[in-house]
Amino acid sequence: MDRVEKLAEQIFEDYKDYGVDRKEIVEKLKKLLIEFRVPENEALRTIRNYIIREYGAPATIRREKITKIEEIKEPNKWVTVKAKVIQLWESSSPSIAQVGLIGDETGYIRFLVWTKAKKPPVEEGKSYIFRNVVVDDFGGVLRLNVTKISEIEEIDEDIKVKPPEDVSEEVEVVGALVAIQQNSGLIQRCSVEGCNRVIKMGKCPEHGKTKPKDDLRIKGVLDDGYRTYEVIINEEGVKALTGIDLEKAKKIAEETLDRNAVLIELKKMLLGKYLRVVGTATPRYLIARHVEFFKPDIRKEIEKVRTLLEEV
Repeated sequence: MDRVEKLAEQIFEDYKDYGVDRKEIVEKLKKLLIEFRVPENEALRTIRNYIIREYGAPATIRREKITKIEEIKEPNKWVTVKAKVIQLWESSSPSIAQVGLIGDETGYIRFLVWTKAKKPPVEEGKSYIFRNVVVDDFGGVLRLNVTKISEIEEIDEDIKVKPPEDVSEEVEVVGALVAIQQNSGLIQRCSVEGCNRVIKMGKCPEHGKTKPKDDLRIKGVLDDGYRTYEVIINEEGVKALTGIDLEKAKKIAEETLDRNAVLIELKKMLLGKYLRVVGTATPRYLIARHVEFFKPDIRKEIEKVRTLLEEV
């Protein structure tokens, strides 16, 4: 591409949303630069003024660098990303207005909108430009923070991304269960076929009031010393660790007249304990397939320490 073509392409990219004709830009540039030998800066200024006058384009065009999600590698950076909202999750803090997962064609990243930012809510399935958002590191996982000085602009574009469940890997993690969150213990799920969402305040987020069905799970935070994982342990895993299955959990709730008593009991038995979890790690959760208390082989650990000391 020669110099005239490159300059024409730059102008066209700036003003293509205003109906400009690329061929017209090329012809006018050739006439100014080649036929009349107008200096390059003056020729560009003339073309831009023509477009502003004839096409009603703004006098200034905001140039912005869009950062691809795969390019986000470290915290404390301010970036602008164009992405689709994949999932929204329930905020666990009144200081956070929204929290969820966004993605583009290169990957996924968590995001949160601070309540003090006073931004309009985003919606699942829609695409946005998130301008001037800051990257931080929470539990070893990078995320984007929407603050007062950030901007969120909805765009009419369907950004193609992979479903989050397709971005997963099989892992084995040993760590301490440092938190057991709400919506753990004896919970209720929507009974509508294919839904299975957790019922909150007596309603399914999708189907409203439905007949609930009981379930038992742990939704917690596992810390392996390097990063944290949001871990989900199903009824089978809960029983393997505590001996409490769904029927026993319902019995505890009946005897105490308090469904929350199950969660209290699980916290007493599991908080702070070291677990070995084998399962699937998705962009949000570590979904446990097998879980057990971690019991290190003392002899092997002593041998490891001895080897390290010998090397030193």
